[in-house]
Amino acid sequence: MTIQTPVVANGRAYPAPKTCAIAICLDGCEPEYLDKAIADGLMPTLKRMRAEGTDRLAHSVIPSFTNPNNLSIATGRPPVVHGICGNYLYEPETGEEVMMNDVRFLRAPTVFKAFYDAGARVAVVTAKDKLRALLGAGLKFDDDRAKCFSAEKSDTSTQEDHGQAEASKWLGMAQPEVYSAELSEFVFAAGVKLLREWKPDVMYLTTTDYVQHKYAPDQAEAKAFYEMFDKYLTELDALGAAIVVTADHGMKPKHHADGSPSVVYVQDLLDEWLGEAAARLILPITDPYVVHHGALGSFATAYLPDSANQDDIIAKLRATDGITDVLTNAEAVARFELPADRIGDIVLVSGENICIGTSEHRHDLAALNEPLRSHGGLTEQEVPFICNRVLPLPERPVLRNFDAFFYATQAAAL
Repeated sequence: MTIQTPVVANGRAYPAPKTCAIAICLDGCEPEYLDKAIADGLMPTLKRMRAEGTDRLAHSVIPSFTNPNNLSIATGRPPVVHGICGNYLYEPETGEEVMMNDVRFLRAPTVFKAFYDAGARVAVVTAKDKLRALLGAGLKFDDDRAKCFSAEKSDTSTQEDHGQAEASKWLGMAQPEVYSAELSEFVFAAGVKLLREWKPDVMYLTTTDYVQHKYAPDQAEAKAFYEMFDKYLTELDALGAAIVVTADHGMKPKHHADGSPSVVYVQDLLDEWLGEAAARLILPITDPYVVHHGALGSFATAYLPDSANQDDIIAKLRATDGITDVLTNAEAVARFELPADRIGDIVLVSGENICIGTSEHRHDLAALNEPLRSHGGLTEQEVPFICNRVLPLPERPVLRNFDAFFYATQAAAL
């Protein structure tokens, strides 16, 4: 390994690894997916890791969406520190709703940057390109010590901007369709090749939840996905890496018995109570990949007009079927560790089997070919946390998914 002393990132000290420290984020990995696949004998390596290593459940950050949790894992801290509190936000100063993919939104350095600055070799492979710039913030690619590329744009990656030219050609695997299990398989295959040939000190592999949005844990397609993952996990483990497997969030069915989406359309309610467009509801799950979920999740934030009686609105929302939690800005900051200036006046969370929508006519659900499965709320907060080494990990809910690199580097330092 190329470093000998601990690395400090955002107030946490990470041991110098003696072997590669890997964190794997299985997007949307409700713990039941692993239980079902293991029960069918499809994940022998993960089964062994659970038995001989460390097996826990951890909590994701809220909202239980992709960007906040990936950046929490990447920084080792909650959104109040790194600033990424959704896939999407409203900027009151500009009056615009924008994707939170730009590096300008990131308020803390990543663990990857800290290790790179300390002289380590760092590799980051992500399924979707939307995360790549954020995860690669601060890395430089001119000295062959950093690689950060996505499966989605693997045909066009460059040495200058990603540390790996034409990653698909390098891997010998065609650039996958964005809506496919192969997008995640590309990540795992790249991780194995990097570990075998390039030998990073720290590596992060993060996938897409396309399969989890479409298929329940007991469906064959979901089991096939985890069987595929286990084969790559076997190779990573055999190469001697210290590995932590976790997830950014879980996944729950959000539909009625007939398969139609179960949604409470909160913008319509606010329009009824306050006048049309007087309030603005923001769905932070929104991203360019709405075929997954129709922009429907279990977390939302609302900006109210100055004339609104906030207490009255909160009371009405709390009385609305399907809404489980309604918090003021200050309450949400305290409970969920969110940046106050990037959430609205109130925060809403819905229950296990229902989503929050804006206005009914604004959601195009035609692309949802299967019954809706989604995430974002407290019921999708519980995630796996499995290490292929024995570690003295705390029990849930103290353990967080963003402790992944802290413990992966501890395991790699043994």
